[in-house]
Amino acid sequence: MLTIIIISMIVLLLLGFPMMVPLLVASLMFMFLVIDMNNVGLLMGQMISGVQSWALAAVPLFIFAADLMTRGHTANRLLDLVQTFVGHLRGGLPITTAAGCTLFGAVSGSTQATVVAMGGPMRPKLLEKGYSDSFSIALIINSSDIALLIPPSIGMIIYGVVSGASIGDLFIAGILPGLLILLMFSVYCWYASLRMGIAPEEKATWVRRGQALKKALLPLGFPLVVVGGIYGGIFSPTEAAAIAVLYALVLEVVILRAVKVTELWDIALSTGLITAVVFILVAAGNAFTYTISFAGIPQAILGPVIETIGDSQLLVLGLIAVSFFVGCMFVDPIVVILILTPLFKPAVAAAGLDPVHVGVIVTLQAAIGSATPPFGCDIFTAMAVFRRPYFDVIRGTLPFILILLLATALLIMFPAISLWLPSLGGG
Repeated sequence: MLTIIIISMIVLLLLGFPMMVPLLVASLMFMFLVIDMNNVGLLMGQMISGVQSWALAAVPLFIFAADLMTRGHTANRLLDLVQTFVGHLRGGLPITTAAGCTLFGAVSGSTQATVVAMGGPMRPKLLEKGYSDSFSIALIINSSDIALLIPPSIGMIIYGVVSGASIGDLFIAGILPGLLILLMFSVYCWYASLRMGIAPEEKATWVRRGQALKKALLPLGFPLVVVGGIYGGIFSPTEAAAIAVLYALVLEVVILRAVKVTELWDIALSTGLITAVVFILVAAGNAFTYTISFAGIPQAILGPVIETIGDSQLLVLGLIAVSFFVGCMFVDPIVVILILTPLFKPAVAAAGLDPVHVGVIVTLQAAIGSATPPFGCDIFTAMAVFRRPYFDVIRGTLPFILILLLATALLIMFPAISLWLPSLGGG
């Protein structure tokens, strides 16, 4: 029976069906053939319960805010600010790209929105400067993955809903790991530029920097309001999402006038489509998790391994990292988080691990998986944005993936990187 269900899922994926279809078909097959074909309502109940959490209301709000920022002037102003301060360094242009992706990630919370917003203006500049196309694309898609760690993060919202961990603490915990990865990427950009023999650009004057800073002050206020409000206990992550939309509307429509009122309907429609996909995945993932848990499949596969490693924190974290990394290479990260997080919850509790620290590890694996072959979602976004074939997009990704894996090891060995900031706020 299990073999038939797995083969059916693989066939549906190969035929090009979106991930939600194999998940639902597998759940229905198991319900009809194993449990009770007259009890489909149980499956529907699991799907509904998967999207009932109030915290999930933050997802469409952050997506809408990200769409507004992507259509407006925010991306270019943030890039201009970073370039005036680091553009004169060796590797200044790729460092600007990585830092710009990090800043926009703090605005959007979406890896794919960051690929679109940062890739458009920066890839032509990198190519003109002499960087290879494979390096430029790999830099953009991997730097965009920092958006999953820097708050607001949709991946962290999903993990928080499934695990019960504080979403506010998760947001704060992702800041230092995100900055650490930015630093590691910057060092690699410096090395790559040195190896390619690309000279730095002319140093910007302080007048130019002041002008760029003045233009970027309002976009920079976005992460300050969201993170500062959550960290200061002024509002919850869901309330922060609503404030983010208000801030984006005032900034892009009223102050900068980069987005017209007539464009809001199209932006809202785009947000609705993306949100529908996310929520259907969450519902289908919750139903699939229920069915495979009822069958005891995950326990049969992971149970002996978890029993073998016992309560060793390093081994439990290592197993979590490997499982989520491999899963996210093949399946949408949201689905992997929904399925695997409940399975590891007993092992996390037995090892005495902080769920917030585990959430950062999990979210980082989702970020790595978003840009890792064969099915990383950012790879296909880059193919559409840059109009390049699959193998051209993935050619330069290996060094960045290795850096991200090194960052994973550092986070596992030094939990304080994730937990220091939340501890200052009493989390």
